[in-house]
Amino acid sequence: MTVSDLFEPLPLLHGPAMRNRFMMAPLTSQQSEPGGFLSEFDKDWMRQLARGGYGLVQTGATIVEAGGIACARQPGIFSDEHLPGLTEVAASIRGNGGLSAVQLHHAGHRANPRFGGVPSPASGKTIPDVSALSTAEVERIRDSFVVGAKRAEAAGFDGVAVHGAFGWILSEFMSPVLNDRTDRYGGSLGNRARFTIEVIEGIRRECGPDFQIGWRLSIEWYGLRLGELREMTAEILDRELIDYLDLALWDYDQIVQEGAFRGRTMLSVFADLPRKGVRLGAAGRIRSAERAARLLDEGCDFVLIGRAGILERNCPVLVESDFSHRSPALPVPADFLRRGGMSERFIDHLRGWGDFVRPGSL
Repeated sequence: MTVSDLFEPLPLLHGPAMRNRFMMAPLTSQQSEPGGFLSEFDKDWMRQLARGGYGLVQTGATIVEAGGIACARQPGIFSDEHLPGLTEVAASIRGNGGLSAVQLHHAGHRANPRFGGVPSPASGKTIPDVSALSTAEVERIRDSFVVGAKRAEAAGFDGVAVHGAFGWILSEFMSPVLNDRTDRYGGSLGNRARFTIEVIEGIRRECGPDFQIGWRLSIEWYGLRLGELREMTAEILDRELIDYLDLALWDYDQIVQEGAFRGRTMLSVFADLPRKGVRLGAAGRIRSAERAARLLDEGCDFVLIGRAGILERNCPVLVESDFSHRSPALPVPADFLRRGGMSERFIDHLRGWGDFVRPGSL
């Protein structure tokens, strides 16, 4: 594949096609107001991305319940009162020619009480003195994901992306280390995957025929087993339960170090699965046009841009005008981000990433 192939349209199973193969990765920017309301900083950030030329733009982790919050200033979709701000964002993205999705999130056992979170573990052994969720509580959170998707549809988004990565609640339930339940949501792989599948099935049932569903999956840490994740993913792809799979890799070149897939790239373990009409994309330090095009050669249908999109909100536009384009080297001075229109809230958040904002820069 060549860089020009990144600008070919990508049809999806439901709704309109992506205009190109660039998707803006869901990024937590910690800019929202208390209660999950989008701030003017959120809206301005999303307007910048909307003008950036992406085929699809996702919001950052947007909580489906107030108690599912993980970090400060996280956006919410657990109340109809959130609809005005979300509607404004969806209209901005659509008005600039892109597709839009809300990333639906619940932190599970990682919910942070400092910000009003209620730790909600799959197992009673995960957090001292915190009981496992009851079956009824799991079903309530499942239904909150579905209601969140219906709100996203009402706000005018083209779809939602279900956050099943990084040890958050759906990922947590998949882990045989973090999930020792004996009800229908624990034990076998099928039971541990049930939470995720019921969320996706519920969204498909309750939302319209053109509504798009993505699913974000990570592979490392939290006791997750690569073979099990591959098996579960194979079923979801075969049943065409989703429109696109987003593999959240720390580095898309990373190699499996042990087990049956040792020596293969993490990406290849999933890219060689039959996927019918479902589209596959990956994130992971994609910082040049050439590297993005190489992902298509390795089996991806689209690429997810994270750090490169933070540095240059119009990354796809820049690539289209220069097929040799590379992102600026990290770390960058804070003033570089400020001149690009980034808020102090977001810059302060990025300082915690370690490798993003040059230490000592004002």
